[in-house]
Amino acid sequence: MKLKLLVLFFFILVSVLPLIAQDEPDSVEVYLIDSFVTPEVPHTFVLSFFTSAAATSQVIIDNNYTYSVSDELTESHKKDIDISKLEFTTKNVPFVILVKDSLGREFKSDTYEFELPEELKIEGGSNFLLLCLFGTLDFVIPSPVYVKEKEDDYFSLTKEIPLISIRGSNYRYPLGYFSAEYSHIFNAPVKNFLRVGYKHIIPLPGIEYVSPGFNGFTNFKGFNGISPELSLGLFRIANTFTVYARYRFNVKPGETGSEFHEFSLGLYSSFFSLYF
Repeated sequence: MKLKLLVLFFFILVSVLPLIAQDEPDSVEVYLIDSFVTPEVPHTFVLSFFTSAAATSQVIIDNNYTYSVSDELTESHKKDIDISKLEFTTKNVPFVILVKDSLGREFKSDTYEFELPEELKIEGGSNFLLLCLFGTLDFVIPSPVYVKEKEDDYFSLTKEIPLISIRGSNYRYPLGYFSAEYSHIFNAPVKNFLRVGYKHIIPLPGIEYVSPGFNGFTNFKGFNGISPELSLGLFRIANTFTVYARYRFNVKPGETGSEFHEFSLGLYSSFFSLYF
């Protein structure tokens, strides 16, 4: 009799669990209500929004200033933030909302904007020029690379362009990105390579991130291979560009002695990348 009751209880539990799981939403949606700056001094950013489930929340303004909105689980969120002492480079200031549900899962909203009042001075014009300068450098200037073969050393220049980025919960970096890269190795038997690959970004405390990656490469003359790599994001410049150090192992499968190592420093930004 006890066995029958246990079996019955088991089947009831199995039947109920999917229904319980269905009650848990796949994500927490953010529904913006108000987002404006008061014309009165001190200028205050007024933010209010609802979430589709109870959550705690933060707002990140201009990728630089982070404020807690709701420290306790709630569906109604409101915050007044004094921005009179903050510095911005544009009149339209972007912001994103980060929420965390009761299970500890984090979700990020779309990017919104608020407009600064005309009388609020925009600071950091030189920073904007510096941002443009680094953007040009990032797009045009290649990265220096030290190349180590079995018996020889070479110098190389390489230029990587992030083409497609995948959105993640981290507001600074994408979850990962697909890139194309051209390399020229001076005085080497095989000099030119085109690479296409994927890099996954894992934010880490103490540094910016660690990024394992995997590429396929070719010189279009029969030298085709693979190149796993590992990058460390070291620090940010102008809050947009990240200086990284990278190690890469290159090999043509099935050909003994084809392997070579690369050590490089570079500048990463997803500024020119398409986001999905």
